[in-house]
Amino acid sequence: MTTAPALAAPALAPRRAWLTDLPVLLVAVVWGGSYLAAKDISTPATVTAVLVLRFAVALPVLAVAGRRGLRALSAAQWRGAGLLGLVLGVILLLETYGVVHTSATNAGLIISLTMILTPLAEAALTRARPSGGFLAAAALSLAGVVLLTQGGGFTAPSTGDLLVLLAAGARTVHVLLMARMAAVRGADALPLTTAQFGGALALFVLLALLPGSGAAPWSAAAAFGAREWAGLLFLALFCTLFAFFVQMWAVRRTSPSRVSLLLGTEPLWAALAGVLVGGEHLGAWGLSGAALVLAGTAWGRRAATAPGH
Repeated sequence: MTTAPALAAPALAPRRAWLTDLPVLLVAVVWGGSYLAAKDISTPATVTAVLVLRFAVALPVLAVAGRRGLRALSAAQWRGAGLLGLVLGVILLLETYGVVHTSATNAGLIISLTMILTPLAEAALTRARPSGGFLAAAALSLAGVVLLTQGGGFTAPSTGDLLVLLAAGARTVHVLLMARMAAVRGADALPLTTAQFGGALALFVLLALLPGSGAAPWSAAAAFGAREWAGLLFLALFCTLFAFFVQMWAVRRTSPSRVSLLLGTEPLWAALAGVLVGGEHLGAWGLSGAALVLAGTAWGRRAATAPGH
């Protein structure tokens, strides 16, 4: 959910490439596991509290690391980052409420539709017709999502499935805003992400203070046992801080396309975590849908980045 500067990098020797690829692959693994972790420690009454605690742990580290860059941000960049932070907060609220009401496997696979929705939205904005291959990949992914959400027979998708699908749409908006907002285009990744996280945390705190919003963050923290604290620290330290710093480090040592390809394996790890660790069961229809989603998003990524498209 963070971006890193798109810097070109020289070709790497096989061993050095592997040493660079491994941490990036670990980011995809922990992101895949984040859906199960969020589901394990969240309930409908504690979603905002968990998000407040997660970002309250991560934000001070980013603020210290990026304090010089934060001072260099202009007023326009602060406003742009604040807007992006609000969108990021909406994404995480939709994802977390969604995963509470669906399986971690479904959430991880449905959210991968961002890789299809973003080029489609970009094509609509630029009035450029997507390639036939990309449209076919989008149709394949959509068919996969339909099958994925029908493990118990053909019924309406669950509330959680629909919330995660909305989160994929919100992720698309976030990506397009980052690419098109002139105010933030030249900002360094570290202070920009720190300011975004601050905006998201402000949204979570505001919602947590509203009457009827569920458990207060301090009440949720007091009720946490060792398992819940382990899950929260996994989300804050590994899925947020570790993931961001690895992306910044890796994109300077390899190509952004290589980083994107490795991070694109996230839904595979989400499915594995849900099935192997969470004990979730997809069934024949669900397995077929998962395969179609993975195939469609991989095909769509290649079609979207092919020369001439």
